[in-house]
Amino acid sequence: MTLRRQIAAVIALVSCLVALTVAVLVHRASVDQHTDQARASAEAALDAVLTGYDRSGELVGGWHAAMDDPAVPAELRALAGRGRQGSVLGPSPEGRAMWAAAGVGGHVVSVRLDFTGDERAVADLDRAVQIAAALSVVVTVLAGVLAADRISHRLRTAARTARTIAAGDLDARIGPLGRPRDEVFELAAAVDSMAAALRRRLENEQRFTADVAHELRTPLTGLLTASELLPDGRPTELVRNRVRTLRDLTEDLLEVSRLDANAEAPDFADLPLAHLVARTAAAAGRPVELVVAADAVVTTDPRRLDRILANLVANAHRHGAPPVAVRVEGPVVTVRDHGPGYPEEVLRDGPQRFRTGAQERGHGHGLGLTIAQGHAEAVGIALHLRNHPDGGAVAELRLPRAR
Repeated sequence: MTLRRQIAAVIALVSCLVALTVAVLVHRASVDQHTDQARASAEAALDAVLTGYDRSGELVGGWHAAMDDPAVPAELRALAGRGRQGSVLGPSPEGRAMWAAAGVGGHVVSVRLDFTGDERAVADLDRAVQIAAALSVVVTVLAGVLAADRISHRLRTAARTARTIAAGDLDARIGPLGRPRDEVFELAAAVDSMAAALRRRLENEQRFTADVAHELRTPLTGLLTASELLPDGRPTELVRNRVRTLRDLTEDLLEVSRLDANAEAPDFADLPLAHLVARTAAAAGRPVELVVAADAVVTTDPRRLDRILANLVANAHRHGAPPVAVRVEGPVVTVRDHGPGYPEEVLRDGPQRFRTGAQERGHGHGLGLTIAQGHAEAVGIALHLRNHPDGGAVAELRLPRAR
């Protein structure tokens, strides 16, 4: 059950219990009041009848006074037979009645007062209480539902904004919800404060990454130029290889920082997809099996698409195993290798910076897939990673068709 339904159900249950308790208490009090009044009236009537009997020897005064009336309840007759006086509510020829009786000279003198009018009064009061209780329950439940709906709406607003923040929009804010010192208000303020803190930390990390990459770029360029002047040989080749690796890492860091800052706006164009993919495959510098099942005209940024495909192909060669196949089928491009496939954490959490997954996927920096994903999100390309049933990693790109 949702929170709104839970609150409404609890309010309805409590309202019903309170209404039932009030109805029972009012009914009991009303019955006791009418019974006590009828008992007092019957006993007063009996005293009057007995007084008249003592004076005249006859039963006078009404109140259905009788001598040895066979309709007298048995327990009251037994009490009067022992010479005592009492009263009891019991049946009579005309319905329920309040009986009062006393023993006189071996006889039972009794009076009875009709109780049906009191029973009707009690029944009328019960109906009035039931109607009032039902109306109060309905009003209380409606008020509870409205209050619960307001609370639920505020909580849903907070949850929706929190999901927006979790999706990457750190500028989203809930804003004030409700009155100050209200629990939902405090929750909204806490989420907004968390989003602001996350944004500050992310900006600091992005700034640090960009600063480090910029600071490293100049000395690495000079180091690469100096390494080209070294005499040829195995040690020189190792130095040049490491310097190139550092240079590539620096360029990747700079590209990641530009993606984080949204520094470059996409330059969209309507182009045939097969031609773009063929150009990237030809420039890969490594063997790529290109299959064009069906061509399509798509809307994309050709430079960014080239960067995405280049990173996916390089990742397949670096961490997978040949052959690396690129297939174009309409607006969908798939890049597949025949290696061990993507690690479970990559499929579950997506590409992470400086995390390459399992050891068998190689020893890269984990930036290739991150850059590919960043460019894909910037131009509206859906990138989906999976493992092929027959083995190997599969990266699928779904591009928007040209209008």
